[in-house]
Amino acid sequence: MSETPAKAAAAPAPAGGSSRRLRPRRSNLAVPASNPRMIDKARTLPVDQLFLDLEDACAPLVKPEARRTVVAALNEGGFEGRVRVVRVNDWTTRWTYRDVVDVVEGAGANLDCLMLPKVTGADHIIALDLLLTQIEQAMGYEVGRIGIEAQIENAAGLLAVAEIASASPRLETIIFGPADFMASIAMKSLVVGEQPPGYDVGDAYHHILMTLLVAARAHGRQAIDGPYLAIRDLDGFRRTAHRSAALGFDGKWVLHPGQIEACNEIFSPRQADFDHAEDILDAYDWFTSAAGGARGAAMLGNEMIDEASRKMALVISGRGRAAGMTRTTVWSPPEP
Repeated sequence: MSETPAKAAAAPAPAGGSSRRLRPRRSNLAVPASNPRMIDKARTLPVDQLFLDLEDACAPLVKPEARRTVVAALNEGGFEGRVRVVRVNDWTTRWTYRDVVDVVEGAGANLDCLMLPKVTGADHIIALDLLLTQIEQAMGYEVGRIGIEAQIENAAGLLAVAEIASASPRLETIIFGPADFMASIAMKSLVVGEQPPGYDVGDAYHHILMTLLVAARAHGRQAIDGPYLAIRDLDGFRRTAHRSAALGFDGKWVLHPGQIEACNEIFSPRQADFDHAEDILDAYDWFTSAAGGARGAAMLGNEMIDEASRKMALVISGRGRAAGMTRTTVWSPPEP
């Protein structure tokens, strides 16, 4: 079957209110902005996105030097095929405006997004959008090209996430920040991402994750799960990653190279699911054509497929294509 326009345009996440291109973000590597050695290492790792962190990973005394390190690293390059992001400090600190001005003026041409932590309202995103616009205009950059990623890390941010998700056309992702969030609601645990002691029924994070996901999808944004801090516990990482991937999250943070392979695997479709999605798209395209009888619903093997099936298949197909997957089966129309 030839590729249909609808299939070729499949995106890795459902459509919503945003017209921005949705980038692959299965694995999102945190890299301390003050550590050139770790930045060099990041250039060699098979992650979809990396962010140079000027916030928690940098002590206050080294933040000015870390900004210079970030600018030099971005301009030096070597991050081809990855989304290049810098996490600035949040608006309640004295560092935010200088983070934004220094990084974007110095390396805006080689930057894809800024990540803003501890977002509690739409005004945080609007302020960053306005500052970015002024810098882009002053520097002669394309206005609006640099995206924003919003990190939700406390109860106030969760309550306002729908307004946050619609605050700016620059916004690309909604990110869960579990450690600060756990502290903000006084969760009885010190193990980030794990169920709190005594919570033995269900998932303590389900409401949080689903609220972030629904807000993201309603406005065409991607949803990214936060880190799993026990970096040597790969089974724990897999368990928590499978949880958010099953809901529909696009990816998760990784803090160590040992987590990357598992993350890329978990947030990619299984080969059988990707093949099946491609078959659904081909079959539906044919069955709704004149040659296939212009049917609105048809049978694909033992499964009835219709327009809703096509929409679901577009999500799986788009994610697989973004991950570089190729199909191993080819659907053919039934014999007349």
